[in-house]
Amino acid sequence: MVEARAGYARPVVGPVSFRIEPGEVLGLSGANGLGKTTLLRLITGTAVLHGGRVRRAPGLTVAHHRQRPERPPELPLTGQEVLRLAGAPVAPLPPRLEALGRRCLDEMSGGEFQLLHAWACLTGPARLVLLDEPTNNLDPDAIELLLAEIGRLDPGRAVLMVSHDAAFLAAACDRIVTPCP
Repeated sequence: MVEARAGYARPVVGPVSFRIEPGEVLGLSGANGLGKTTLLRLITGTAVLHGGRVRRAPGLTVAHHRQRPERPPELPLTGQEVLRLAGAPVAPLPPRLEALGRRCLDEMSGGEFQLLHAWACLTGPARLVLLDEPTNNLDPDAIELLLAEIGRLDPGRAVLMVSHDAAFLAAACDRIVTPCP
């Protein structure tokens, strides 16, 4: 549960209040600069709580797909190795992900790496998955892969996502919240 004002040197969002339950997909929507990404960072502990509280279930594990996931520049990792490191299954995979699994990260386009990283978060063991603009740089087929995987969400897991893609949020989410600055 989040009942908070959050930011960095000063608050940039809130007060905002929402709760996310296991099995739920919750979307955060709204204009640029409203503090949607800041709320995800508050949950991971990288933004500052300026009032209120964030209550996490004991032992909660979190996977965070950032808006621009960073590729390690000097590690010659393959897609399969990234999935293994995230605790995600490496088989069976949809054909598109199977092909990415055999390639090194430095050979992937931005959209391919975006898809691989979001997939690793969604299929890994974390009980709460934070997705920040997961459709950035993705083609329609990749977006459909993510939607299908979100649709198979284990009832003990939850997804909290930020997106400007209203159609994606409508298709993926059980409900959508718009934070106030």
